[in-house]
Amino acid sequence: MDIIVTGRRMTVSDALRSYVEEKVSNSVKVFDISPMSAEVVLYMERNPANPTPAVAEVTIRTKGHVIRSEEAEEDMYAAIDVATAKVERQLRKYKTRVVDRRVRGKRLQEVLQPVDATANDNLISIITVDDGREDSEIVRIKEVELSALNEEEALIQIDLLGHDFFVYTDDITGLTNVMYRRKDGSYGILKPKIETLDAI
Repeated sequence: MDIIVTGRRMTVSDALRSYVEEKVSNSVKVFDISPMSAEVVLYMERNPANPTPAVAEVTIRTKGHVIRSEEAEEDMYAAIDVATAKVERQLRKYKTRVVDRRVRGKRLQEVLQPVDATANDNLISIITVDDGREDSEIVRIKEVELSALNEEEALIQIDLLGHDFFVYTDDITGLTNVMYRRKDGSYGILKPKIETLDAI
């Protein structure tokens, strides 16, 4: 497996690089599959008041799925330990879902119902950032690659990423959908309404 280790505004020592490679390799043993690649980014937060300045970002790519973990700790070795442990838990969950997907597929249609207008309130509560600021402010922008997935594959991906929502392209319609986690633990999907104009 290819493991790329980089430092963001910091130099990664040989000892630290070897530690990362060992921890990542041990974490992915639970799911031996090819092709699989790992990218690890390490950096230190500059805020001296931050008690957990060491950050480790671990991204695993396999079979069209992405497993990502970002953890901050007091020192870099601890951050690597926590991030790789989380990746291992996510891989175990993914493995379980793949094994049970036929059984879960029957239940999926019961869980994923068309979303009515009131569901928009749930999505807004998920993506709105409330950090005490008086005015709304965009604090982070991320670019995402939209993969063509079916609903079951999107369900697996949202669990792997650990997010409350996931944006993807429907593999049948080609339209952009948003899957989101509801407060009761079930899932919903926001789909664009397709307007049909009658010929005049």
